[in-house]
Amino acid sequence: MSAIKIFYVEDEIFLSKIIKESLESRGYEVCLVRDGRFAEEEFIAFEPDICVLDVMLPNKDGFEIGQSIKEHKADIPILYLTAKDQTEDVLRGFEVGANDYIRKPCSIEELIIRIENLLILTSQKTLTEATDNYELGIGDFTFFTHKYSMEHLDGESISLSHKEVELLKLFAKNINQTINRQTILDQVWGDDSFFNSRTLDVYITKLRAYFKKDKKIKIITLRSVGYHFLVEKD
Repeated sequence: MSAIKIFYVEDEIFLSKIIKESLESRGYEVCLVRDGRFAEEEFIAFEPDICVLDVMLPNKDGFEIGQSIKEHKADIPILYLTAKDQTEDVLRGFEVGANDYIRKPCSIEELIIRIENLLILTSQKTLTEATDNYELGIGDFTFFTHKYSMEHLDGESISLSHKEVELLKLFAKNINQTINRQTILDQVWGDDSFFNSRTLDVYITKLRAYFKKDKKIKIITLRSVGYHFLVEKD
């Protein structure tokens, strides 16, 4: 079996050397890039299985890089490993398609566990990829999972982030049903940490704002349980 390929972008020389060597000692193949301007072309040439990105980089920051990577390969897992730990930074990371976000400093053991977890989740999603690539009517909206967008009957199009698409997929598969909060966190974020729980609240607010045009669609909060995705018939 060929080695898992990790695309690693980090400009701190000492830290990047330690992490690269630690990952390689465990059998991973690592492509290390230290300058943001070279990241996109190196990513395309390397064809990795997973990306580990810093945010504060010379010439092009990690958020821009992550967004470009997702445009090339929407389903590749991205893990941010960064000292940028303000709430708005973490939310920005998830907005551009992050699957996980670790604050520096962290142990190499934690990093490897997170990498392996993302790889497992990605392989599980691949098994159902064919059924996830669809167009679905939700009230007055059409949800295009493969285009990362929704379109209202009046022609207005709404662009969706990676996490918004994953969350909406789950709701769309459970129309007029209650979805446990724990289930959402496990399936969309991979764990139920306090921070991810807060992030989920932010995304629910955003989806509600998108659906304001259609009064038949409601995301009802059920305290201590989860959410009920209600789509009333005409």
